Amino acid sequence: MAPKRTKRKSPSLDPQGMFAGMTVFLIEDGVQSVRLQIWKQKLVQMGGKVETQLSEKVSHVFAISSDALFHHVDGDRLARFKGWLEESLAAGEKVSEDFYILKVDPEGFDIFDKSLKPKLANRNSSSYDEHSHCKRMKSSHEETKQTNEEKKGDIETNSVSWASNTEPHSPSSLTSSPEISSTQDKDVGMQTSFQYSPPDLNKGITEIFGKLVNIYRALGDDRRSFSYYKAIAVVEKLPFKVESADQVKDLPGIGKSMQDHIQEIVTTGKLSKLQHFETDEKVKTITLFGEVWGIGPATALKLYEKGHRTLDDLKNEDSLTNAQVIGLKYFDDIKTRIPRHEAQEMELVLQKVAEDIIPGMVVVCGGSYRRGKASCGDLDIVITHPDGKSHKGFLQNYVKRLKEMKLLREDLIFSTHSEEGTDSGVDTYFGLCTYPGRELRHRIDFKVYPRDIYAFGLIAWTGNDVLNRRLRLLAESKGYRLDDTGLFPATHGSGSKRGSRGTASLKLETEKEVFDFLGFPWLEPYERNL
Repeated sequence: MAPKRTKRKSPSLDPQGMFAGMTVFLIEDGVQSVRLQIWKQKLVQMGGKVETQLSEKVSHVFAISSDALFHHVDGDRLARFKGWLEESLAAGEKVSEDFYILKVDPEGFDIFDKSLKPKLANRNSSSYDEHSHCKRMKSSHEETKQTNEEKKGDIETNSVSWASNTEPHSPSSLTSSPEISSTQDKDVGMQTSFQYSPPDLNKGITEIFGKLVNIYRALGDDRRSFSYYKAIAVVEKLPFKVESADQVKDLPGIGKSMQDHIQEIVTTGKLSKLQHFETDEKVKTITLFGEVWGIGPATALKLYEKGHRTLDDLKNEDSLTNAQVIGLKYFDDIKTRIPRHEAQEMELVLQKVAEDIIPGMVVVCGGSYRRGKASCGDLDIVITHPDGKSHKGFLQNYVKRLKEMKLLREDLIFSTHSEEGTDSGVDTYFGLCTYPGRELRHRIDFKVYPRDIYAFGLIAWTGNDVLNRRLRLLAESKGYRLDDTGLFPATHGSGSKRGSRGTASLKLETEKEVFDFLGFPWLEPYERNL
């Protein structure tokens, strides 16, 4: 007979805690549900009260950004009070409220001049280095034939769970064509106007987990790599410093094994599992080789078995493809992250060049940039045209112009299908680029989609991994197959074989329509760092 499960004790309440006497209203816009739940729990545990409506009873209002409260309070004041709750939790006492006091009308809302424009507070971003989940592709001598299908094959090992490998909050000046049919597409620039700035008070944990993500990915252990990747996103959002694994045992993605790791880290400052890997020559070497663009786990193992131990050893390896040679040559450059402001400037340049070639082209920088990260490992550029036809053949002219400008430098993969109508009509370019006036190489990818499947491409190339995987599994549970080229009724395979993708995608025009069809709550890009 199975033992009875012991009932978990509820956290004790302290009516005289540091938030005693406070009546709080939380603006939920832009706040991850886990983080919101923790805020509410901590407030109540420490003596505060949480109201569901903003009225004269409320003494304090918390929000993630000035935009979230733009229609409720003075934007200038709001830009100053970001972080009060988290600062108080970190300090162990209430910090001064002098700069945070807001006047609230007894009736409730709309108490300031609507002509005020929201001003974003400058925020330092987190950050777990997502290089561990930046794009990887298996390369071969037939690189020009490598297309989106091969990228899908690397899904779980790399950064996106469908067809990309990726990895918002600083304003973007993107002005998409008004012919794009929904506010979700039309206002892509607005969607990138928020910067993702989690508290990241537990870098000792997230940095160790980040190293394990890289190691397990290089070893081809997708499941474990993905588990640590998910845990990082949860831990970096916590508004308090973890001192015991008991504080995180009820959080999603933090199972018993993760709890044990966290307890060891907060107790000793290190993790024996990581130390073991870092002293194992084989693991160290395979992990290093796996960081070279184009080298996957199988190739890294073969190179190790050939006797190679350093990157210098690889310079004399004849079996490397041209793309792998380029990845090796610019290894340090490619690992250098791109500051957000530079990514934004590059996006603006790319938009202007596209507009000069064909007016109305929609050019969006996706990936971690669109999700609001302070830096990104590469640039994921998603392109379409509202008329559904001008995208055909565009990429060849675009790449040529950008090379003339010396913005694009080395080619890794280039495949075109839009004019022939093959591979869903998606054109692909992977290569290296340079910021104007510099020689430092960065990775850049272009994906040009027909307008009718653009929403799927934009979701996939925005990420993150966790969200894309959830959407894909949700689609499968409903009898569909989801990737960056559409949502397809699945056809059933024989026996126990999983169904394959049907031939015709459902017609869904916007990201929100895709979310709605799948029954998944809408998330702005900056909310997709799950």
